[in-house]
Amino acid sequence: MTLRHTALDAVHRALGATMTDFAGWDMPLRYGSEREEHNAVRTRAGLFDLSHMGEITVTGPQAGELLDRALVGFVSALGPLRARYTMICAADGGILDDLIVYRTGETEFLVVANASNAQVVLDALRDRAAGFDAEVRDDRDNYALVAVQGPDATAIMRKVTDADLDNLKYYAVLPATVAGRDALLARTGYTGEDGFELFVAPADAVELWQALTEAGAEFGLIPCGLSCRDTLRLEAGMPLYGHELNTSLTPFDAGLGRVVRFDKTTNGGEFVGRAALEKAAEEARTNPPRVLVGLVSPGRRVPRAEMTVVDADGRAIGAVTSGAPSPTLGKPIAMAYVDAAHAVPGTQVAVDVRGTHEPVEVVALPFYKRAR
Repeated sequence: MTLRHTALDAVHRALGATMTDFAGWDMPLRYGSEREEHNAVRTRAGLFDLSHMGEITVTGPQAGELLDRALVGFVSALGPLRARYTMICAADGGILDDLIVYRTGETEFLVVANASNAQVVLDALRDRAAGFDAEVRDDRDNYALVAVQGPDATAIMRKVTDADLDNLKYYAVLPATVAGRDALLARTGYTGEDGFELFVAPADAVELWQALTEAGAEFGLIPCGLSCRDTLRLEAGMPLYGHELNTSLTPFDAGLGRVVRFDKTTNGGEFVGRAALEKAAEEARTNPPRVLVGLVSPGRRVPRAEMTVVDADGRAIGAVTSGAPSPTLGKPIAMAYVDAAHAVPGTQVAVDVRGTHEPVEVVALPFYKRAR
């Protein structure tokens, strides 16, 4: 299979990035030290190319009603230039993808899907659009996506835009001019830090990257790859599709039932997966089959995805979904699904790490939360 390349591919190679295949895209894994990139985002700022993400525009008089029907969220209630984290589920309640939806106009929305699921989401939205006066448009080739994340992100952005950043709240978006280029500027991210994501024309991506690099030089801004993005989101307790989320799990399994809006007033309150999700909500309330928890290890061996979680008697009680050394905490951490009886924070369990039962403690998520 031929890998796709972002508009910034030549920039990454000039910077000496280690490249990797990610969902069919040739993406920068790291530029140097993963730990240095991670710590830069936590303490200063990091610059990311996220152009592999899938942008889908939904527009038309009934665009909001279509999204209310297709997604679990109450999207039509979203205010102008606001964003919302939501999900698209199958009829049986299984998660097809987690998404961010931006309301970019009265009758226009930008749906951003994970790279690995972009086609699945596009196909599902088009299928679910039948009967609605709305258009579902594949805009993946019309955007490059660059992110600045970290405590100094706002100071850096002030050097390249006159946009009103003080009034750009978390999960809000506005059209802006950034470094002389038209951009859709969103205060969103996947790192647990303050930051911005900039949707621009691919032809403007290199100039924007260079302008942000220059603006961030005095703050210690460095380019960051997918590897540190993964440890950052793990510390922040943010799920990753294919790990904490998949078609065999519902939002309630993942502890994200809050994104499911049973109080929608459009389409008679109906949406794809509603009946199954109502059952899942009741099961999660009365007899949850599994709970997503955090695990912290006092040792050095790292729990990794698909490793078995065991109780004091060595019986399997769950499985790790994501794990890595935490640069911020200075110890190995993981997320895992375990049975409800072992999900209480403070519970001592173990992870089977290549035949050795390594002790870990169950903790509440997230592992890390930035100071406000």
